[in-house]
Amino acid sequence: MILKDYFTVTDGVGILSTADQKGVVDAALYSKPHFMEDGTLAFIMRDRLTHSNIESNPHATYLFIEDGPGKSGKRLYLTKNRQEKNSELLFSLRRRKQSVEESEDLFLVYFTLDRERPLVGD
Repeated sequence: MILKDYFTVTDGVGILSTADQKGVVDAALYSKPHFMEDGTLAFIMRDRLTHSNIESNPHATYLFIEDGPGKSGKRLYLTKNRQEKNSELLFSLRRRKQSVEESEDLFLVYFTLDRERPLVGD
């Protein structure tokens, strides 16, 4: 199954793990990735720890755990390649249309998929 299709039809929980330039690790709940026409994956980020980490260390791992019994899902190994701040595209991609304070910046962060592995095993 194509990865974009997998995320379209599969429900679950996603965790994006990053590390700062010293290697101090962080993990945060994140929605499913957005699949862009150029083949990159993108996440919408607020200007918090995950975004700060990805600014100093471009590597991340996205762990997706499928809903239901068993231990199924995906591990995506990612490298940041660019970002946009408060862009029209970012706001059009938002799945939740909650209001954001005007003073809070949002970033659409693009990643190259380096490797895909199953949640358990390989």
